[in-house]
This record gives sequence, structure tokens and C-alpha cells, in this order.
Amino acid sequence: MIKNTTGRKAMANKMIDVAIMGHGVVGSGAAKIMLTHKKKLFSAIGEEIHIKKILDLREFPDSPIADRFTKDFNDILNDVEIRVVAEVMGGLHPAYEFVKSLLLAGKSVVTSNKELVAAKGAELLQIAKANNVNFLFEASVGGGIPIVRPMSQCLVANNVKEITGILNGTTNFVLTKMFKDGMSFDEALKLAQELGFAERNPEADVEGHDACRKICILASLAFGKHIYPDNIHTEGITHITEEDVKYAEEMGCVIKFVGDAKVIEPGKMNIFVAPMILRNDSMLANVNYEFNAIMVRGDCTDDVMFYGKGAGSLPTASAVVADIVDCCKHLKARKFIFWADSNNETVFPYNESKAVFYVRLTEIGDIAAAKAELGEKFGGYEIIGEASDEMGVKLPELSVDEVEEKLSSLTASKPVNKIRISDL
Repeated sequence: MIKNTTGRKAMANKMIDVAIMGHGVVGSGAAKIMLTHKKKLFSAIGEEIHIKKILDLREFPDSPIADRFTKDFNDILNDVEIRVVAEVMGGLHPAYEFVKSLLLAGKSVVTSNKELVAAKGAELLQIAKANNVNFLFEASVGGGIPIVRPMSQCLVANNVKEITGILNGTTNFVLTKMFKDGMSFDEALKLAQELGFAERNPEADVEGHDACRKICILASLAFGKHIYPDNIHTEGITHITEEDVKYAEEMGCVIKFVGDAKVIEPGKMNIFVAPMILRNDSMLANVNYEFNAIMVRGDCTDDVMFYGKGAGSLPTASAVVADIVDCCKHLKARKFIFWADSNNETVFPYNESKAVFYVRLTEIGDIAAAKAELGEKFGGYEIIGEASDEMGVKLPELSVDEVEEKLSSLTASKPVNKIRISDL
């Protein structure tokens, strides 16, 4: 009896050609996963994912796929057999120009580039829609933490009321060490750099730019309008001191670096990135070290938490590969991930938003006079702790503008720091 193996051979020979732009930490991780998990990926889509090209200006002669490297973007753009491309180069340029060209050429693109999605997401999603291809970016927000797909699929029946989270592992590590080990900001940051949790130039992390881009992506996805980072109030953590840590502990609280987007009235969101004082029983208070957590508050589900390590080669690469698999499954159909462009009319003016603040006052010559002036300016206030020449104070809920105006008019004390107190 002769066995017919034609169909089996045809199945074994089926493959989808993909390309990777960038062979750094994430790009090399994605290539490694696709090479070592071939059977797993084949079983997911019924076809082999074949890395045909890798774009990088460097050479990798020791790579098992060294013959597939190219330094010319056009080798990917003009190859009609390449259907899906992963952009893991980082930065806005030339990533934006490359991704736009690929989408216009009818290729699906996945990316881990939060700067690209936060700045150009609406435009690139529109181009993808017009060309019936996909633009996916799961790895751009939580690294290996799934959040984009759950929000666009599992939570689609909800009206999202608020998204909040610890979105940056570097800053969370630094603040954790300040609280648990009594380190100064500089000491904790140096340790984070030594352990590989912080870049040599940590500005994007400690000044809040990284977290800002992530909350913009999440808010855009949840509320359907593009939120641009330039319009979001962003504070870093460089001003947090050991004294602030002490006063937070006296309140039974911790300080966490949080991105928050909350609907405060129909069509208006209050969005900001800043250090916040959280109660010890808050869901986010015990998220420590390099871990991230994102909480989505829906009108049907209430609070849903996503938790894990938000960075690293393989965790982030796994999200990139998951998006590649999704694109391979949908070569002739779009996944509905989309938001419209906007002029940020949905963003409520930060200075008009109301909040409760902690403030540290120094250079107090006369404690009684300082307290009397606080009562005159703010009415009800609460003293958290005091020394001979300083106080930690909890102010009543006021608009940001009102707080700034009243603090600037104090004469019996000098405000040196203020931190929002949250009820999360």
C-alpha cells in the first residue's frame, strides 16, 4: 500500500516570512524565541514563521542566522514575500518613516516602541486600516505584561472609568529602596544602574517621560481618542527626599510613581504622571522593586489588575512575538485596534483639577506663626509631623492652581515639596 504524503509535505513547507528591524535587547530576544519555539508557534497558526531578514547596522557573524542580516531597509520594504515586520529599533526617527512605509506597502507591523505609538499612533492606525493590515503594539506598554489585548478584547464590554498604574520599573525600584532600606534617591538610582534596572542616562525614566508615553497609549486605547504626551502634566521623582519618605510613613502610606487617566465628566479626562502618596492597603502600594502594575476600573468589572515585570529582553520579546503570531493569523483581516486623532480637547486642564496634597514646609522661625498662616490660607489642614524648623502638612482638597497660589504667598514658612495624596 502506497501512503500519500503530499499533503503532509505541503503543510511542512508552508511558511510566513517575517522581518525584524533592530537586533538589540528586544530584537535578539524575539529572534531567539522564534528560532527556539518553532513547534509551539507552528501549532498556534499551522504555518512556520520564518525570519527572512533582520535589519541592523552592526554585524553578527556568530549568529546562527548571520546570512539574513541586512543594513538596507529597502531589502525588507521591497520584498513582497515578507508579510509581517517587527520594529524594535526604538526612538521616533527613522522608526516612524520605516513603519509608515511598511504599512503603506501592505505589510503588517508590530512594535515595542512606546515613543512611536504615543506620538504617531492615530496616524499609523489609520494607515493600517486603509491598507487592510495590522499595527499592533502589545510590548509598548507593559513589556511582558499583557494589557493592550485584554483591554481591546476581554474588557471591550466595559466603559473604562479609570486607568492607573506603576508603569516604570526603574522608578519603582528606586522608591522601593528609599522606603525599605532608607536609601537616598541618588544611592537608590546608582544601585538600579549597577543592577541593570536603570540606563546610564536615566532621564526618560526618572523625569517621567517613559511613564507618560505609556499612560497616553492606554488612555488612547481606552477612550478612543489619541492623547499626546506633550499635553500631559508630567513630574519626575528626582525631588523625593528621605524627609518625604518619613512623613509618608507617619501617614501609614508609601510614595509610588503613578500614571493616571480618569474620566471626570463626559468627554473629559484628567491625565497626569506624578509621584503619589498611597495608603498601605492600596492595591498598588505593595508593588515593589522592578515590578509594574496596571489597574483598569471598568463599569462592569470594577477593578482589574495586571501585574508583572514590565521590561527585559525575553518578557518584552514574548509580547512582540505574540503580536507577530496575531498578525500571521490575520493576514487577510484586520484586528480592530483603533483610535481617532484629536487635538486633546478630551484632556481636562491639569491646573483646574482638584486634589489633596502633602507639602513639606521649611525655614520656619516661628511654628505658631506658621500654623496661624496655614489656617488663614487653607482653613482646615492636618499636621503630619513637625520639627524645630519644618513641618509636614496635609492640605484640604483644592484645585492645583489654588494650592500653588496659596503656597507661593506664605511668609512664615517655605514650601519645598508637594506630593499628591491619592485615594486609589
